[in-house]
Amino acid sequence: MEVDVNIKKIVGFIFLSIAIYVLMASGFMYFKQENMIFAPEALPPDFKFAFQERFEELNWPVDGARINALHFRAAKPKGIVLYFHGNAGSLKSWGDVATDFTRRGYDIVLPDYRGFGKSTGQIKSEKMLLQDAATAYDYVKKTFPENQIILYGRSIGTSIAVHLARTNRPRMVILESPYLSLLDLAARYYPLAPRPLLSLLVRYPMRTDLWIADVVCPVYLFHGERDNVIPFNEGERLSKLIRSKHQLIAVPEGGHNNLGDFRQYRDALDRILR
Repeated sequence: MEVDVNIKKIVGFIFLSIAIYVLMASGFMYFKQENMIFAPEALPPDFKFAFQERFEELNWPVDGARINALHFRAAKPKGIVLYFHGNAGSLKSWGDVATDFTRRGYDIVLPDYRGFGKSTGQIKSEKMLLQDAATAYDYVKKTFPENQIILYGRSIGTSIAVHLARTNRPRMVILESPYLSLLDLAARYYPLAPRPLLSLLVRYPMRTDLWIADVVCPVYLFHGERDNVIPFNEGERLSKLIRSKHQLIAVPEGGHNNLGDFRQYRDALDRILR
């Protein structure tokens, strides 16, 4: 009997320990989510950007902060690209993508999210992130008609681009390394966590899968088949949810951060932006 009592105590201690661990891990995931999702590079207010392309530095107010952005200009623009970058870095490095669009005849505006680069404040909610993106769309609408606006999202920025496209009428949307939702990615990275628990914990669900059916303009998706951050299957599954004209361009050797190195990407972008 003594052995049975000890076993009960040991089992009880194990379950209690597991419960405490789960609660602590859940609390960390919920309250420190921004640190898990975003990896900003902050720049001093007097930082001077240096690029070969012609550009103008922009700043506009949002609720409680200021968004910093760069507007690169083509010689005779056919339209404008509003580019939402990935979850790390700043315009100091992201500005290098401008050449991909200006040499194809398009202006490009790249905003930094709150806390990234010279943008002030901190991202505190999904709603805030999406509202800030809407202010960037308002800016480009002042300079180009909507039928000349192209939304481009990369990685985490793909969901932002899709959310804007469902409530506006841009010419097209281009998504590089897209995902169904951050909730879906969380389930991939934490396979032992129950989905209902993740639904409660993930404060940035970014439900591209629910938004993309409302997009009426053409959608082009680029995805590397060797992407080890957002698996290629995410792009495949997302493309099946699109109701408007769309195309998934697979890059067989492409990873998460190098699609521009491959001819499949460059040739397709030439055709799309012709």
